[in-house]
Amino acid sequence: MNTTFASSIAPAAMAPAEEGRRLATRIFHVVVAINGALTLFCVLAAFTGFGAGIAGQFVFNVETAWRLGFALVFFNGVWAVIWYGVKALLLRAFVGMSREDRRQAFSSRMSGSFDLQSLLARYSERRIRIVDMIGRRGRFVSLAMALVYFLYTTIAAKPSGNFASAFTAHTVLDAVIVNWVFIALFHVNGFFGGVFYGAAARIMDGSLGRANVMVISTLWALFKFTMIPIGAQLQTLYAPEHFALMFALIWGTYLVVDTMAEVGGSLYGTMKIRVRGVGEVNRKSIAGTVTGLASGLAFSVGLVLMNGLPGSYIALAVTLAVSSSALELASPRGTDDFTMATANALICWAFGAWVIS
Repeated sequence: MNTTFASSIAPAAMAPAEEGRRLATRIFHVVVAINGALTLFCVLAAFTGFGAGIAGQFVFNVETAWRLGFALVFFNGVWAVIWYGVKALLLRAFVGMSREDRRQAFSSRMSGSFDLQSLLARYSERRIRIVDMIGRRGRFVSLAMALVYFLYTTIAAKPSGNFASAFTAHTVLDAVIVNWVFIALFHVNGFFGGVFYGAAARIMDGSLGRANVMVISTLWALFKFTMIPIGAQLQTLYAPEHFALMFALIWGTYLVVDTMAEVGGSLYGTMKIRVRGVGEVNRKSIAGTVTGLASGLAFSVGLVLMNGLPGSYIALAVTLAVSSSALELASPRGTDDFTMATANALICWAFGAWVIS
């Protein structure tokens, strides 16, 4: 499945708007196929037990239905509306974008009426990048960091025998369902399509804005599948009192590096490093990479020091920060969430196997 993604992503760097729309359509079809396969796998795991070691054990009951309903309504409804409004306000007040151009920015961009180059000729590219960053990071990272903090404190307070599988099975199901909503609204213009994709779809990605979001969301679901068997191995290598630290190092380091690299690049970076990825404009900056690395080192090393662990864990923290920064820069845009998080989990697995055991 990742090979299919890679072959689809490669042409995007040089693609004009029309080719971008064709690529977005191909990505849409690939995502539908992948999410269909993941859904079937989840159903088989739930009702037959086949593949439960990868998909996790699902329990379909009233509590599960309520939790999924709340997550959809709040995280992808209320929270999405808030950041849709924030981005729309910033585009009007900070960028100076007209009402018609804002309507186009929040559309599916799959018609010939959206022209990124024409938009950049009228408005500041840096200001558009900053608004893209605020909307995207505000909607997703604020919630992700809050979830990481909640789970970190919960696992630290009540260590259990399940490192990842205790919660990942539920988040796998969440991811598959949310991806179907992304798919259903991919071509939808107007309020509902704009709200669901608005804060997440970068203007700078042009006609590939929503396709980029779908690639990220699909690969994130795949990571959750890979994390269940990896988590089962991690819980055999680390003591329960270290589960919270491992969880925070895997997810927290990736989130901090990825977020701060975009923040630094948007605010004061010079976008000269050309990269591949799902977007009409694919460039990164040295300033963003350095900001991400410094922030990742501060977070991961600080976390180890707070827990009073020996120097070998500091080496692990440094390795995670450096690896996350390198992958954030080298991975095709839209894939780095998957590569960074997966690499972090594998590095912690290798560290536990070679150093701890």
